[in-house]
Amino acid sequence: MNLFKYLSAVVVGGFLLASCSRDARPTSTDPGDYSSATGIEYNEDEKAFQVEDYEDFPQAPGLVFIEGGRTTLGSMEEDVAMTRDNLERTVTVASFYMDETEVANIHWLEYLHYLKADSLPEVYQAALPDTTVWSRQLSFNDPYVTYYLRYPGFRFFPVVGVSWLQANDYCTWRTAKVNETLAKEATGGNKKRGGLFGRKKDAAEAAPAEGTALSVESGYVLPNYRLPTEAEWEYAAQALIGTQYSEDENQNNRRLYPWDGHQVRNPHGKQMGKFMANFKRGRGDYAGIAGALNDGAMITDYIYSYPPNDFGLYNMAGNVNEWVQDIYRPLSFQDVEDLNPFRRDGFLDDSSNYDSSEGYHSLINDEVRVYKGGSWKDVAYWLSPGTRRYMAQDSATATIGFRCAMINAGSNQ
Repeated sequence: MNLFKYLSAVVVGGFLLASCSRDARPTSTDPGDYSSATGIEYNEDEKAFQVEDYEDFPQAPGLVFIEGGRTTLGSMEEDVAMTRDNLERTVTVASFYMDETEVANIHWLEYLHYLKADSLPEVYQAALPDTTVWSRQLSFNDPYVTYYLRYPGFRFFPVVGVSWLQANDYCTWRTAKVNETLAKEATGGNKKRGGLFGRKKDAAEAAPAEGTALSVESGYVLPNYRLPTEAEWEYAAQALIGTQYSEDENQNNRRLYPWDGHQVRNPHGKQMGKFMANFKRGRGDYAGIAGALNDGAMITDYIYSYPPNDFGLYNMAGNVNEWVQDIYRPLSFQDVEDLNPFRRDGFLDDSSNYDSSEGYHSLINDEVRVYKGGSWKDVAYWLSPGTRRYMAQDSATATIGFRCAMINAGSNQ
């Protein structure tokens, strides 16, 4: 009986495959009912290969799509710091997703709320930003120490005082929380939609057993939120998609900043003459003169301030610097691969090459991470996407925040 059933499935499957037109080939979202390799029916019983209903995963909360492509990493400015650590290099970066804004105080307070409810006290304590980064012995920034993180008026200002390690932990938490929410909706939270990913099964059939995690194969699980790589961040900041006039593959219109031109003021429309980013104009000049403030912000600013770049990303220059995944090495741009470049460790450039013992001044080791973008406290030089700096991964300042990224799963672009 079983043999007959198997042969029948093969015959039926073969017939279906033979009768399919070239326009009805199986796809990830419509794989068909039978295997195109064996002719065996999917999902026939508990022993059969289970193929979940699937649609391309929805855009994750807060992220915008960044179409990948070729670019040139490195500085468009003179190397005024004489570091020679950002020599130009042509690479290709795959498509990915990125937060349209920096992670804000309200997002971090939400994170602390759930940690306090669900985690051990020491986990909550470890996640608290260092608000003392505002404190200066010879400056009266005391109000920011008390109010910047928690006062409602600062809700949508970028969170600061966060180390690379804390930012990384936030990405892990955000992944779990978003997937938990999506899974609840997909398995019965909104039956009218047939599940978030278009499943036709009812909630009882779709829900996983208590205490078990949904698998990647289920189609419910979004990829991880994470810090962007340095190459991804720089590519997203350049936003050269806005310069491709008449399909100019030579990219003759490279950008010094995340916007067109070589100036830091808006040359067009009603905002003509306004600064395009929040930065320090010069020594002692954080905002300009009263009545004609040049960027309108003595410290950080609203995360949606200033025009977005051509990918729709806000404040990819100025406001706060941003952590990226990579550890720092001076010759990273020369060493890394030219497809999705990334330095995860000291491979090819061991930390023993940099003597940080007493009496020497090298700060380079395997615990320093790159940050990019310039901040409210930086001059215009650091607004150029190719510039790069580094700091210990457990350190924090009032000038560094971050945003999250995510791979473009199921795509070869």
